[in-house]
Amino acid sequence: MMNKDFLPVSLNDLKARGWGEFDIVLVSGDAYVDHPSYGAALIGRYLEHYGFKVGIIAQPDWRSVADFKKLGKPKLFFGITSGNVDSMIANYTANKKPRSNDDYSPGGKGGMRPDRALIVYANRVREAYPDVPIVLGGIEASLRRLAHYDYWDDKVRRSVLVDAKADILVYGMGERQILEIAQRLLDRVETRHFASQNTETQGIASLPETLSGIRGTAVIKRDIDGLEDTIILPSFEEVFGDKEKFSQAFLKLYGNMNPLSVKVLAQKHADRFVVQYPPASPLNTGEMDLIYGLPYARDWHSDYNAAGGVPGLETVRWSIVSHRGCCGECNFCALYLHQGRIVQRRSHESILAEARILAADPKFGGTITDVGGPTANMYAANCKLWQKNNFCSHRKCLTPQKCENLGMHYEDTLNLYRELRKIPKVKHLFIGSGLRFDLLIDDYAREYLEEICRYHVSGLLKVAPEHCSNEVLHMMNKPGFSAYEKFVELFKKTVAKIGKKSFIVNYFLVSHPGCTLREALNLALYLAKRKVRPEQIQDFIPTPMTVSSCMYYTGKNPFTGKPVYAAKSEKERKAQRALAQYNKPENKPLILAALKELNSLHVAGKLFNDREYIPARKEVKHGKNQSRPARHFQR
Repeated sequence: MMNKDFLPVSLNDLKARGWGEFDIVLVSGDAYVDHPSYGAALIGRYLEHYGFKVGIIAQPDWRSVADFKKLGKPKLFFGITSGNVDSMIANYTANKKPRSNDDYSPGGKGGMRPDRALIVYANRVREAYPDVPIVLGGIEASLRRLAHYDYWDDKVRRSVLVDAKADILVYGMGERQILEIAQRLLDRVETRHFASQNTETQGIASLPETLSGIRGTAVIKRDIDGLEDTIILPSFEEVFGDKEKFSQAFLKLYGNMNPLSVKVLAQKHADRFVVQYPPASPLNTGEMDLIYGLPYARDWHSDYNAAGGVPGLETVRWSIVSHRGCCGECNFCALYLHQGRIVQRRSHESILAEARILAADPKFGGTITDVGGPTANMYAANCKLWQKNNFCSHRKCLTPQKCENLGMHYEDTLNLYRELRKIPKVKHLFIGSGLRFDLLIDDYAREYLEEICRYHVSGLLKVAPEHCSNEVLHMMNKPGFSAYEKFVELFKKTVAKIGKKSFIVNYFLVSHPGCTLREALNLALYLAKRKVRPEQIQDFIPTPMTVSSCMYYTGKNPFTGKPVYAAKSEKERKAQRALAQYNKPENKPLILAALKELNSLHVAGKLFNDREYIPARKEVKHGKNQSRPARHFQR
């Protein structure tokens, strides 16, 4: 049944529930949308389920402490998140220009969250209530938990835990961690209360002791004596001034993401250590079902009605999260370091129950827009090692090709789709979160591909070839381009077989490490030859703590030590994007300048389909009575 009660956002809400105070106050850089796709709502509902009194402060005015005091002093802690995306990515484009819009804000208005929101919010909370513990969480905390390269400052920054002066940081999705933190702090408060009435009670743990040892968290310690199985990373001071040390620290972090690991990582910052405990264990199906079955209102808070609501909700309102985690390990993606490599799934029953909730909503138009996760066709993926919270440290699941031990179990996924299609009022069920095309080209995927093309593609199927250069794809840890070309032919045959008009929407990524201007031209020529006019172009942004970010900053592949080219100037980045969107008239000046730089003006006609841009060939003398055409760049 649809719940229309929101978590409290004011003292009036607190009184209406008959509470005297909050146990926990969550501060978020996003507007408050009570939907499981919004981190603050999900964590708030999860804590509420276990009996904690939770309040929400959404998008507070950070220029004073007033908004941070509006719910009063919480009994246990403040939990702070910048929102569903890193605040710097939310506020700035790939070319470091301020964004005018923010889909996670009322009316899509930009500028509603500060730069480096975790630090700013934490400082205001500390100013308002100096003695209340502060817990950092969300994607910004997760990807900035240790010393990291920051694209916007173009330098290595300290752990956000140090700069925010918080007490503990949660990395990963966070449900298990936040619950353990809440329970430990509640025990500490109750012990202190009992001690105040009983002078014989002693041994109350300090706050650092209380919060030590929680998997999936990081804390600050004065020393690391007594910590077992600890890997010491190069210090912040070392990685700040030495790119080789930076790569060494990154490799140690990347190599210690296995939940089965018992290794602790420690990185010195001045006279203190940031200590990262091993990753939290993945959630089992029962835990996933519980989290996504909580009584969400599935709407934005009514406070935002006057502004027209929160645009970001409309992209997920009629969608269902079926799983988490991704074993693809794309080098530019943060999922490996946040959700992990092990796929965690919900049961059919849980997903069907949510679908029935959507179908019962009076606003439901008959279309479920997505049932998926990071990659839709990984819902039932499984490996026997995953059942032990383990994965291979010496090999990857999908590259250079899919591991034989990884089972996709598409028949299970198809059974789920078939059950969903039977629900009354569900007219259409689409897969909108994208598919790994390299997992659709072999015989085991034939039935799955045909059925999703028949029933679950709206007419446009999203895939991400990213680039046409095998060298660039290798830098991305993506399959070779032949896999994409094989998929395109298979897709055409499949839709022809079922008699349906469907098309592929391609996503391409420009300016990734390894992609030179010449590689960008190759991509443009490939697209022009096939009359592909892509709209979905992404500019590479070095997200903190990803493999690609490490390559961008250091100029080397951290796994091989070999040099990697990175396009860093705004001029070249714009040129690479313009080449990928060769069909846009406004891009011609940038493209012509790039072709001139590459001494390849002769291919302009292939891009513009206009003979005006095909210069006459020049004859070059090569010895007595010899001449031949000037050499031209060819793919």
